[in-house]
Amino acid sequence: MKQFTNLSLKDRKRIEILLAKNLSVGVMAKQLGFHRSTIAREISRNSPQGNGYSADFAEKRMKKRQRKKKEGKRKLDLNLNLKKYIFEKIQDCHSPNQIVESLKKLYPKDMSMHISEETIYQYIYVLGRGELKKTLIQGLRQQRKYRRKKGLRSKTIDLRGKIEDMLSIHERPKEVEGRVVPGHWEGDLILGKRKESALGTLVERTTRQTRLVRLKKKDATSVRVAFVKKVKTFPKIFSKTLTYDQGKEMIQHKRFTIDTNMQVYFADPRSPWQRGTNENTNGLLRQFFPKGTDFNQITGKEIRRVENLLNNRPRKSLGYFTPNEVYFKLLR
Repeated sequence: MKQFTNLSLKDRKRIEILLAKNLSVGVMAKQLGFHRSTIAREISRNSPQGNGYSADFAEKRMKKRQRKKKEGKRKLDLNLNLKKYIFEKIQDCHSPNQIVESLKKLYPKDMSMHISEETIYQYIYVLGRGELKKTLIQGLRQQRKYRRKKGLRSKTIDLRGKIEDMLSIHERPKEVEGRVVPGHWEGDLILGKRKESALGTLVERTTRQTRLVRLKKKDATSVRVAFVKKVKTFPKIFSKTLTYDQGKEMIQHKRFTIDTNMQVYFADPRSPWQRGTNENTNGLLRQFFPKGTDFNQITGKEIRRVENLLNNRPRKSLGYFTPNEVYFKLLR
């Protein structure tokens, strides 16, 4: 039985004929020598708009899929000799331009060994994070970890303060999702009047415990120092991870991790639902600190008052227990 062999046009023509005879899928599979699931799937996906199976239509769809699959592969992945040559030359500090010209001289008539500078750059910068990408970038003249779009200036795309070596939320431990294991926090800033002041927010995912962080300034160093000071008051059981958005105030996340032993993970851009607990809490805080609030004028006493109000408010998500009740129960 040819379970893993692709159907040919001849096989498809036979399916069309056997279907016209009203034979069952099982009988057709036996006659053609394929698994019945292969035949059933072939008929199901190649019967356009319920008008019956068409062998010609099925063949065209198959060729289209193969063409897209081939086009989806980058040139360097299709030509390993070319790939090897380029990687070796980059590690020898040859520029993409030099590599392109060298290839033209070495292989003047072999177009499969010709490539453009742009293709080389694109291949390097879309590689996933790892030693290979790091090694290749080190071989480039300008060792940028992120590449600017061609033709665009810094005034339209601001790459200053780009977060380096950040760990994606998708690399976060699976236990975080279940909200059963305590100690996983979400963090953010809520901005004040004219975005000149801010208040730090930390919310624990399991208990919804909220900790507010008073900030003198909202630059990266000030945020790191203030957050570290706050996190160091947490019991060890409640100090595992922090999930943050890609705000530049967390650019010093590696130093934060060293100081607190809490690993920082970053949510995807424009994906507030990935930090839903924190986003919801920020909404609750606006009841006390509406937009336009100047946090520089808010006292520490007032911040502690609001923090206590939130932590002693029953939550539906907690079975109408308060965050403090759940927090201290777990702590005991």
